[in-house]
Amino acid sequence: MTRPIGYYVHHQGAGHWQRACRIARHLDRPCTLIGTLAGHDRAEAPGAVLDLPDDRLPASGFDGRDGEAGRPEAFHYAPLGLPAVRCRMAAIAAWIAAADPALIVVDVSVEVALFARLLSVPVLMVRLSGTRTDPPHREAFRSATRLIAPFPRALDGDAVPVWVRDKTHYAGFLGAPALPAAAPDPAGPIVVVFGRGGAGGTLERLAAAARAVPERGWHVLGPVAGAVSDALPENLHLHGWVAEIGPHLARAALVVGGGGDGVVAAVAAAGRRFICLPEPRAFGEQTEKAAGLARLGAAVVRASWPEDAAWPALVRAGLALDPAAIAALHDPDAVPRLGAVIEGIARAIAVR
Repeated sequence: MTRPIGYYVHHQGAGHWQRACRIARHLDRPCTLIGTLAGHDRAEAPGAVLDLPDDRLPASGFDGRDGEAGRPEAFHYAPLGLPAVRCRMAAIAAWIAAADPALIVVDVSVEVALFARLLSVPVLMVRLSGTRTDPPHREAFRSATRLIAPFPRALDGDAVPVWVRDKTHYAGFLGAPALPAAAPDPAGPIVVVFGRGGAGGTLERLAAAARAVPERGWHVLGPVAGAVSDALPENLHLHGWVAEIGPHLARAALVVGGGGDGVVAAVAAAGRRFICLPEPRAFGEQTEKAAGLARLGAAVVRASWPEDAAWPALVRAGLALDPAAIAALHDPDAVPRLGAVIEGIARAIAVR
């Protein structure tokens, strides 16, 4: 019997789930997606799912911290007295005992990676951008059979140790397939993208930006909060959450967004000029990726949302970019190639 694969999906934002579904569709063996799945469409999963209890501390706005002073150095998140954590790990252990998986892909959790290794299961761990040289990451990386970077090698940070680089398969961006698109229309609109995992947009700031560049349509995708005292400018269009941003990007002259994997992958796939405003994330995940984009001439980067008066010059700088620089980072075969890599590792493990 072909041994299955488990795929652990982190529950912050939507990107981990979407990436897992794409990869699982390209595996040649059964794959069970494992995680806290509330808020996700389980019909998108190409196979079985294992829904876990939510282990986030109640009423705390999850930031990955558990507030424990005596936490072991190998862990990031190990709160005491939280039954959901016990139930969660028990469910993972029970699935492993019953399914006997060839390996588990962990995207992402130091604790789940170490737990799976303790249960004698090979781990392929997704390694996000940023400086992750802290003890928990080092031990999880050391315990993994292979590391998977969901970004191109050219965007990796200088501080990544050589042994971590050598252990990494640089998969490239693992976004949705690109839509056929013409060259960017210099007269097209500005598209602003906010993902589910971040703070979202502020209506007052968006309205001010649209007023500062009135000759362009501003189309905003994703969550927006707040209100304005005056009427919204006529060139500002709020679309809310959209399942597919590709059609909007295809019409854009310029895209404004954060430095998350999903947004950057979609912009690269569409080959659109990009103003990157990285959001604060642990370990500098978005800021390091944004620095790599700037280094390659693939984006104009600002550390925070610009002042209102800065937008005209910033838009001009963005429109002056060569879109070929960011388009060169897109690999249309990245997802199926990674599926083949995972399958090859699973086969090699099976014959040991």
